[in-house]
Amino acid sequence: QVQLVESGGGLVQPGGSLRLSCAASGSIFGIYAMGWYRQAPGKQRELVAAITSGGNTNYADSVKGRFTISRDNAKNTVYLQMNSLKPEDTAVYYCNVDGVIIYGDPATYDYWGQGTQVTVSS
Repeated sequence: QVQLVESGGGLVQPGGSLRLSCAASGSIFGIYAMGWYRQAPGKQRELVAAITSGGNTNYADSVKGRFTISRDNAKNTVYLQMNSLKPEDTAVYYCNVDGVIIYGDPATYDYWGQGTQVTVSS
């Protein structure tokens, strides 16, 4: 079993910054992709950013140039640095890990975090 622990959400003024972290723990041999999704009230969950084990990244157009995703493979941790935050960035942010390989298990798995609230408001 794999556990995801998210941290770093909160209330910030427009133009401010926040850094989200998500640490995966358990008998993990490797993780292919780690990413962040968000869901605002009344809207569908959407991809914000993702990064593969090789360092390839993908960003939603709405956050390009403002958000930066990174990961520490040794710690199985993914980060999302969010700068120049806008009110429309307000949402619950969810960590996702995909292609998780567990020791002694040939299958791969996908896990979600519990979500962390990000509110951008003056």
